[in-house]
Amino acid sequence: QVQLVESGGGLVQPGGSLRLSCVASAAYRGIGWFRQAPGKERETVACIRSNDDPIYYADSVKGRFSISRGNARNTVYLEMNNLRPEDTAMYYCARAYTPTANQNSYDYGSWGQGTQVTVSS
Repeated sequence: QVQLVESGGGLVQPGGSLRLSCVASAAYRGIGWFRQAPGKERETVACIRSNDDPIYYADSVKGRFSISRGNARNTVYLEMNNLRPEDTAMYYCARAYTPTANQNSYDYGSWGQGTQVTVSS
């Protein structure tokens, strides 16, 4: 079973930046980043396929967030710039079940434990 571990979260002021990392224990077909704030439903943030093709960004993060694969092939990053208080959430990465998975969270499994991002002054 592939395991995923997220890291890189923390407390940052509005307008600041963070880079989240997702390390998989084995090769994957695709990776998605998701977030969930208290009292809110889980939201898909960004997804990337195994061919390094980003396939989805939530409208709320377009132009501010970027998903990419690291030089270590089992690592995927989520670069977050110009962070806003509404970006505050627990961020999770998960592995796509199939190579053609889209942004639907039900197409992903092997969820990591999450990393907390808090944007506050």
